[in-house]
Amino acid sequence: MCRVVAYYRVSTEGQGRSGLGLEAQRLAVEGLCSQRGWEILANFTEVESGRRNDRPELCAALKRAKVTGARLVIAKLDRLSRNVAFLAALQESGARFTAADMPEADEFTVHILAAVAQRERKLISERTKAALAAAKARGIKLGNPNGARSIRLAAKGTTAAVNAVRRNAEARVSEYAEVVDDVRNAGIRSLQGLARELNARGIITPRGGKWHASSVRNLVARLDR
Repeated sequence: MCRVVAYYRVSTEGQGRSGLGLEAQRLAVEGLCSQRGWEILANFTEVESGRRNDRPELCAALKRAKVTGARLVIAKLDRLSRNVAFLAALQESGARFTAADMPEADEFTVHILAAVAQRERKLISERTKAALAAAKARGIKLGNPNGARSIRLAAKGTTAAVNAVRRNAEARVSEYAEVVDDVRNAGIRSLQGLARELNARGIITPRGGKWHASSVRNLVARLDR
């Protein structure tokens, strides 16, 4: 059976409180899941303006889908192609994706929409370069006022890259922190017990497998640092 993490979004707090739009989204997602025999593991609801790029509930939904190996399901694809942040988050998470109003619009569609957004960014860059060239032709002085300082700063790139890799690894481990804390708070402390409970909850390892005492030991060691 396919397992699902549902994500809903409303634009205003008023809609969030009243349920306007939200109930229709739930019915669409639940209808699709019922039709296909999918199990909904968790629901996440975002209340945010269309102008905002940060979506904490989306990040939480993607994290849950990632650690459980579930599929992310939303109700509608409307405005998706204009939200680059949403597209980027979906792609970077590697989550399987389905929209209830257009079930055939899966991960491949997301890639297409992302390609369109990337093309638009490229066109913007080209227009910016053309504008700079025109400004230079008019005698406007261009260039970096810091001179060689930018080169010296670039030399720090290797250290920054190493730090970025380290941060990514730490972020991956932190994805499991909440569920591990929940299991521990329930009184389960042994490595074998933690492994059994993680497997029972459907949580998968970073490589998509089952938990064992050894893999739990490594995870707990990093979480407790």
